[in-house]
Amino acid sequence: MSDFLIDEELLAAIDMGSNSFHLAIARVDHGEVKKVASMSEKVQLAAGLDENKNLTEAAQQRGLACLARFVGRLGSVQPNRLRIVATNALRQAKNGHEFIQKAAEILPKPIEIIAGREEARLIYLGVSHTMENSGRRLVIDIGGGSTELIIGEEFEPIHTESVQMGCVAFTKAYFSDGEISSKAFERATTAARKEVSGLVNTYKESGWDTVVGSSGTIKACRQICVNMGWSNDKEELTREGLEKLKDKLLKYKHVADMEFDGLKDDRRAVLPAGIAILYAVFDVLNINKLVYSDGALREGVMYDLLGRFQHEDIRDRSVHALMGRYNADPKQAERVVATAQYLFERVANALNLTVDDSDLLRRAAYLHEIGLAISHSGYHRHGAYLLQHSDIAGFSQIDQNYLSHLVAHHRRKLRSDARIDVSRVGGQKLIYLCLLLRLAVLLNHSRSDEMLPAIELQVINAQQWQLSVSGDAKQWPLLVAELHDEQVQFKHWDIELNIQSEQFID
Repeated sequence: MSDFLIDEELLAAIDMGSNSFHLAIARVDHGEVKKVASMSEKVQLAAGLDENKNLTEAAQQRGLACLARFVGRLGSVQPNRLRIVATNALRQAKNGHEFIQKAAEILPKPIEIIAGREEARLIYLGVSHTMENSGRRLVIDIGGGSTELIIGEEFEPIHTESVQMGCVAFTKAYFSDGEISSKAFERATTAARKEVSGLVNTYKESGWDTVVGSSGTIKACRQICVNMGWSNDKEELTREGLEKLKDKLLKYKHVADMEFDGLKDDRRAVLPAGIAILYAVFDVLNINKLVYSDGALREGVMYDLLGRFQHEDIRDRSVHALMGRYNADPKQAERVVATAQYLFERVANALNLTVDDSDLLRRAAYLHEIGLAISHSGYHRHGAYLLQHSDIAGFSQIDQNYLSHLVAHHRRKLRSDARIDVSRVGGQKLIYLCLLLRLAVLLNHSRSDEMLPAIELQVINAQQWQLSVSGDAKQWPLLVAELHDEQVQFKHWDIELNIQSEQFID
């Protein structure tokens, strides 16, 4: 991967939302992402979740067919300049892994399922790059399965929340037959108020200067109000305009009867639920007006990707924030990182490891001791749990799962069944990275800046590694003994670790 992205190269993002799938292709122009092509399809993945939270076969086929059409537009985009993110529907789907496996046969890159707060962060990033940066803003994004609410200033989010309400999910719950009634609308708004009520005090205390809405529901509501003459002279969506929209909606008995100037047919079925959610948010947060932004998740994904090329990777900031939060020893972390990177460079070509693999190993090395904040006993398991279940900006759920496995297996015994779990999650590469991290940690057990013996690691073949220790092994008795013990652990994971030194030869 190159260290920077020149202006003429393309970026792309696929946003697999619960209601719609979106593709955006953009060119970088002096640090700004300029969209050059886009596609959008109403897949309604969330509508395909059955009573057991499994995606139906029909919903999966809709999604796969859409992705296949998107791939047809990606010929000019290099895979390392593409990100594919999935949101609430795949977060909820118990059989989501089945869909991801099928999609992997179509897509040039793996799907990243992102957590709700990470979705909120990326939405804010997309909005903030498409608007004038002045003052503190509240951003509202109503999706198909969840609603994100973010307070931030300039390009930095301050509060990020994702609540379980969306226009597709609420349509299934309250307007499934397409009928519109005051009772159904009241039930929907009451449910939405409950979802938002938990963040009211924090958000009102933080405050905001402007309110910004993004994505399809708010776009449709605002456009209808503008077309119907219910917005103000700045074409903002006002509380009064939203009240008129609600009153007009409740005059209809069925979604097929609705007549709103500017309403698109593919938005018709989910509009009542969307209005109910937006009405409740306005009410609970006491909002008087909002402006609409074209920026949303896919724009945020591309700006986040651009930052990775320009050495502004939010993931590295998150790693160091976690180290600070859990008081990890920075000097020891740096020692392990340096050793891990040294070992990685010696074997990367032989094991077909990539720059992304190097980044993953480096971040795990920084974080391997965060579990000590909980307890010394079994701290590798505590650290793994924290990495698996925390909201970590910039990381997908898959990324966090990889980190969790690396930290979980960096010390103590390696079980044969654990190897199967690691392979299932990240393949043979993740197994190799786990073993490299173990060696890096072991070689720094002294927690000292004193010089280590000269170490060379070679891959004889995929199942046989050789570690050479230069000098008289009697100078390093504890290290040699630990390396001898480590040979047994490597064997549990089907790797033969041969150790060469003047006094200790396998």
